[in-house]
Amino acid sequence: MSEVTREGGPDRGRYVLDLGDGAQAELTWVAQGDTRVATHTGVPRAHEGRGHASALVAAMVEDAKAEGFRIVPACSYVAVWARRHPGTATHFA
Repeated sequence: MSEVTREGGPDRGRYVLDLGDGAQAELTWVAQGDTRVATHTGVPRAHEGRGHASALVAAMVEDAKAEGFRIVPACSYVAVWARRHPGTATHFA
């Protein structure tokens, strides 16, 4: 699996994972004050079930730890991920 990269600016952006053959998995977000609203997580159907979406959320959580923002899980996948990882609860709003 390749490394997750972050694209965008202070107001909106995305976490991206290149999957090969031009395919990408992404988690998009928008800033609202001291939070980032995770709006969408997408993985191409041919690449589902391999942990790509989880890697994207984990990268966002690592940035939340380092930068001090909280994550609002507007995306259903991010909300489920947060429930499955209760040790990260302090990074979610």
